[in-house]
Amino acid sequence: MLTSKQHYKETINLAWPLILTQVGHIVTGMVDTIFLGQIGVAEQAAGIFANNISMLLLVFGIGLSYATTPLVTNAHENNDLEQKASLFKNSLFLNLSTSFVLFLILFFSVPLLKHLQQPPEVVEMATPFFEVIIFSMIPTTLFFVCKQYCEGLSNTSAGLIISVLGNILNIVLNYLLINGYMGLPKMGYMGSAWATFIARCFMGIAFLYLMYKTPALNAIFTVYKKVNVNMKHLGELAKIGFNSAMQFTFEVAAFVIAGLMAGSFGKEQIDAHGIALHIAAFTYMFGSGIGSAATIRIGIFNAQNNWQEVKNAGLTAIKLVLMVMGGCGLIFLALHQYLPSIFSSEKAVIELASQLLLIAALFQLFDGLQVTVIGILRGIEDVRISTLITFIGYWVIALSLCYLLAFTFKMEVIGIWIGLLVSLVFVGLALFWRFKYLYTKNLGKSI
Repeated sequence: MLTSKQHYKETINLAWPLILTQVGHIVTGMVDTIFLGQIGVAEQAAGIFANNISMLLLVFGIGLSYATTPLVTNAHENNDLEQKASLFKNSLFLNLSTSFVLFLILFFSVPLLKHLQQPPEVVEMATPFFEVIIFSMIPTTLFFVCKQYCEGLSNTSAGLIISVLGNILNIVLNYLLINGYMGLPKMGYMGSAWATFIARCFMGIAFLYLMYKTPALNAIFTVYKKVNVNMKHLGELAKIGFNSAMQFTFEVAAFVIAGLMAGSFGKEQIDAHGIALHIAAFTYMFGSGIGSAATIRIGIFNAQNNWQEVKNAGLTAIKLVLMVMGGCGLIFLALHQYLPSIFSSEKAVIELASQLLLIAALFQLFDGLQVTVIGILRGIEDVRISTLITFIGYWVIALSLCYLLAFTFKMEVIGIWIGLLVSLVFVGLALFWRFKYLYTKNLGKSI
């Protein structure tokens, strides 16, 4: 049995590259928002609006790819090379096919943007921005399939390398394309959309190339042609992946719909909501990284049917995320007036965003708790109940409470964020109860 110190050490060693990778993913949107904020309030609101709508379906594809990690971990523990190759091929097929369908849905949804009760100026500018970034759906999916496969092998450095390179490329291209430097066309706010698209294409293609060229990762390509797309592995991936996708979608959809509610109060409230959300999403990635590390470690112990270590590893991850996210909450409280000024120079936007960050400070612990326990439950392939919990929390509690406080009680965007706070508290505590129930039940059987 591993000691508590060993659990912390192994979790941290796995988590820190994952955290940096996850942070790198969210930094893409943050960089876009910062650059757009330097152009104007309407341009920034347009970018936030377009990214939020596209993210609504993008996260479904990302969540679907998360099924790859625990299944590959199991195959890796059993030293089954053909099964790993088959899971990778089937994951590519399932995820790329799904991403193409999601892209078509977004592509034909463009005319609907003007019916979402947003300021007309914002919708007009957001439409071409949206039309560009939705084309990055497929390369983004490729990146995540490769990333989740590598994490199943406990290799977290590959995703980190590609993420860092992709973000550097995005920053450079934002600067060049918006301003028209080095002989490139001056594209204004649309330069940010093209920068994101190009960076995401690079990340997907580069990750696949890195896997092929890295000796520790390319063994599956020696048997890749021998394995086929098959219903067994597609079914296993779909079972876990669909539930993971719905969990992500329920949460993100709640925040996106909350953003649409905020947009009905004007472009300043869109910007304030978007800025506060970017900052909160940045710290969320710390929790997400720890949750992904928990999925890997729990998956290993689950393959060994070692429930004592499942419990110990899970509780270690939970304690770690509470410490980290508690620290983030204190930072929000201390810097809530300064952080929004990084994204905007508009006084009204900064003032409102700073108030939202005070609410975000209160839900840091529960946001970290829920994403970590979701990772734990994914590692033991228990996903149905957690999907139900996220549905109730985000679509029943959050959306109804957001609407009630924002419109009935006239609290506008502040009421929206209070509704989100309540939902995160519910989801975090309910998911923890589910994990406690499972390890208590299974430890009882082994006594």
